[in-house]
Amino acid sequence: MENAACYFAKKLNEWGRTKTPFFFLVDYQFQQPQAWKLDDIDPNEILFYLNGFTNDHQQLRDELPEHIRFGKHPIPFEAYQSKFDCVLRHLNAGNSFLVNLSVPTPIDTNLTLEQIFRYSEASYRLLYKNQFVCFSPEIFVRIQGNRIASFPMKGTIDASIPNAAQVILSDHKEAAEHATIVDLIRNDISMVAEKVWVERYRYIDRIQTYDKTLLQVSSEIAGTLPGTFNGQYGDLLTKLLPAGSITGAPKPRTLEIIQEAEAYDRGYYTGIMGYFDGENFESAVMIRFIEQQENGLIFKSGGGVTARSNALSEYQEVIDKVYLPFSYVPHAVL
Repeated sequence: MENAACYFAKKLNEWGRTKTPFFFLVDYQFQQPQAWKLDDIDPNEILFYLNGFTNDHQQLRDELPEHIRFGKHPIPFEAYQSKFDCVLRHLNAGNSFLVNLSVPTPIDTNLTLEQIFRYSEASYRLLYKNQFVCFSPEIFVRIQGNRIASFPMKGTIDASIPNAAQVILSDHKEAAEHATIVDLIRNDISMVAEKVWVERYRYIDRIQTYDKTLLQVSSEIAGTLPGTFNGQYGDLLTKLLPAGSITGAPKPRTLEIIQEAEAYDRGYYTGIMGYFDGENFESAVMIRFIEQQENGLIFKSGGGVTARSNALSEYQEVIDKVYLPFSYVPHAVL
């Protein structure tokens, strides 16, 4: 019997070859990939906004509560440190150079997932069957003509810190982590492209949250697809996934380390969402992710760990990434 990943790849290859517009989701472990022709998506179940490309044509907003509640309840530092130490043992043994370690954080809010989707100011947003909402700032790959580009984000700092941009750009740990990811993405892109180069290296993006501004360090790696590509988007994703920015390097061994250290199911968190409009292909990494679980809402977040990492700093970064991407929330109760 054909598995889900093979069926998904064949379907995207066919739709790409025939220039049929589609929308797709891929979970972190590539076990439950899904794809729909654009005309077949029910907006009562799935709403997406991907850098201006959307099926949310009504754009109806429920009025926000007068007082917004958004509370986060991180796992104890000791629990995080146990996971961090597991990763560090592998790093010191030379089994990996960089591991993206994520954890689930319980949250409570008086907002619905639909309200979070509609009021979020992130460039890439998804509401899936009221099961999860994602508001990601990170592009995975963008294809226009025969040009493919990836935009990994690696390195976050609170913009209110004095000289924040200079601080993060001059941080040796952050620089080494970013260089590792750029090298990994170059290698990944070279599996599908004939020529690969770094278009931009370590530039700063500003991300607005409900209570602060974050600076995020990104790079752009580009390549030229071969003339034989012919819209084979399924094969392309099969070769590139999972995304290097949310795994680490070298990828195969690092995936095993992540499974050992995290000991929870990422699901669609750190998977990929994207679309093809008949000409252009664009996708985003599903980070900044809130999931409805049996016992309440869970916000999944993570960060890259290297041998130079400090457990307390990494723990704080994971907590800082638990936010609502609203530029202003009146009367917020945090």
